[in-house]
Amino acid sequence: MVNMTVELRSVEGTQAAMGWAGGHTIVVDRPTGRAGGAGLGFNGGQLLALAIGGCFCNDLRYVADDMGIRLGRISVSVMIELEGEPLLTTRATMTVSCETLDGSDPESVITRAKATCMVSNSLRAGVPVTIKSAS
Repeated sequence: MVNMTVELRSVEGTQAAMGWAGGHTIVVDRPTGRAGGAGLGFNGGQLLALAIGGCFCNDLRYVADDMGIRLGRISVSVMIELEGEPLLTTRATMTVSCETLDGSDPESVITRAKATCMVSNSLRAGVPVTIKSAS
């Protein structure tokens, strides 16, 4: 088993949060005027969509490398649908295109990445989330 931890803390003088993992950081906030948000960073829905698409972009590269295929341009668009109270993501649709540098059909790379993508496969499996108070 592999464990991975990220940390988030409030950003002094704002109501946003800074998240980090290793040497990488990201700002998380709400839209301007929403619950003290100043639009300084991504909201949760955007982060979820970025996680889905970003993981798939990486997996396209991993799979292509394993298959001995060099990729050029990659384009991934993720649309999430939100509804209900509390607001929940009810569907995510990802549209993917990529080019192989040898001009071959990239569909086998996309299909294999779909089978191995950690984020989308975890969501499809219904990963349990536990929330504990630190106090």
